[in-house]
Amino acid sequence: MKKIIILFIFLVSVSAMNAQPRRAQRVPTPNDDLVSFEMNDDGSATLRLYAPDAKSVELSGDLKAEKIERADNGVWTMTTAPNMNPSAYRYYFTVDGMKVNDPKNPMVADFRPMVDIVPKGETMFWQMKAVPHGLLSIVYYESAATKTTRRMYVWMPPGYISNGKKLPVLYLMHGAGDNDTNWPLQGKAGWILDNLFAEKKIVPMVVVMPDGSIPVETFAHDLGSSIVPYIEANFRVQADTKHRAIAGLSMGGFETLETLLEYPGMFSYVSVMSSGWFSRGEDGFAKFDERVKAVAPILKENIKYFRFTTGGESDLAVRFTPQTRAVFAKYGIESDFSEMDGGHSMYVWRNDLHFFTRKIFK
Repeated sequence: MKKIIILFIFLVSVSAMNAQPRRAQRVPTPNDDLVSFEMNDDGSATLRLYAPDAKSVELSGDLKAEKIERADNGVWTMTTAPNMNPSAYRYYFTVDGMKVNDPKNPMVADFRPMVDIVPKGETMFWQMKAVPHGLLSIVYYESAATKTTRRMYVWMPPGYISNGKKLPVLYLMHGAGDNDTNWPLQGKAGWILDNLFAEKKIVPMVVVMPDGSIPVETFAHDLGSSIVPYIEANFRVQADTKHRAIAGLSMGGFETLETLLEYPGMFSYVSVMSSGWFSRGEDGFAKFDERVKAVAPILKENIKYFRFTTGGESDLAVRFTPQTRAVFAKYGIESDFSEMDGGHSMYVWRNDLHFFTRKIFK
């Protein structure tokens, strides 16, 4: 009797398993092998998005489409004007009135996609090449300024782990609306540094890319009281003023200036990219004037190279950079100035990084 019951239970179980619906196999879609960005021979760019249910799709941000087509398979194709100026362009799609980031773009710093427009077939200094590559690490540290655990990226040159040498350090800050992924991903900092190192155009250095997405004054305190001490305690670096550099773009330029005034004896090399103090009326620079005056003797003693840059007349910082430089010059702290066409864009800032890293620690 027991055997019959066991057999009955087994048969019922098998029958129930067979009765369960089978998981449907995934149906392939055109999105599987979609190429979302492509340069054309005439200097235009083509972008694609799979949106079969969309009624309208537009290309938005820095890029605009001259031609938009929808294929029967649900792929929307958007093509820009020909002969696009070489640059780094932020973009997104507007799908039925809603902002949508490109899901096929690997160069997305959390939420802000970017593509590079370059002449087809050309290789730029920021592109990955067949050279030895440095080590790019994600590092977490305890911030005294925010009382939280924060994150940063650190680039170390090829051979850093094995050669045993102490290296100088560049602290490199991103702009507003981004975070510590901006320079490594959209800025292509690692590839720029890899290529320069392979060409023996830079002194081997460690490059620290923190998350500056906190108030400027708070970040300056974070950098001076937590980030620099952490790097010097945990990485094989030279821990003195002449072996420290600081640079930042846009908001990161504000943070560079703020840190410089809060810790005037900490850095010897400074680059302020597309940034400066904003002026409001005749007295707009009064507080900065007083702060620079107070630390000018220390800055003059320690700064070996000071550089400001902008992206030309279309750069929103172009009005404030000369005034900011003038405040420092008033107290005997001279700086170089460089301007190139390109606006307030990563295209300009990559060039700035490419130049600045070749000047420092020599």
